[in-house]
Amino acid sequence: MSEQMLQEAIDKLKSSGVRITPQRHAVLEFLLNADTHPTADDIYKALEGKFPNMSVATVYNNLRVFREIGLVRELTYGDSSSRFDCNTEKHYHIICESCGKIVDFHYPSLDEVESLAEQITGFDVSHHRMEVYGECQECKQEKNQIV
Repeated sequence: MSEQMLQEAIDKLKSSGVRITPQRHAVLEFLLNADTHPTADDIYKALEGKFPNMSVATVYNNLRVFREIGLVRELTYGDSSSRFDCNTEKHYHIICESCGKIVDFHYPSLDEVESLAEQITGFDVSHHRMEVYGECQECKQEKNQIV
């Protein structure tokens, strides 16, 4: 993550009237550095040593603010906890069915699918989401070592 990305995010928060508390700054910095699409609990556990008085609710509140301003996207998959992604540009995800790891998968946006869906159903399509599932390299290697 570049300092410029962090500064741009802070500027966006400030221009939206959001105060930059040390905890808010830390949550934002953690998210910008994360490539794992962390849960709120992951963020809390990573920062609790630095901010012993911070609660999980504080993390959730900050994530809600970031989401409302458009700094993060909340990803929900099945019954598992929401995960948060600082990459707000159009992209897809590939998810490991063994360990749950989520990796960004860049592919040209499938806008024609939205257009076709509108034509066939008469819906006004706002967006779409695609997930690809499989097994990550680490889980594959682990499985091969057991055999």
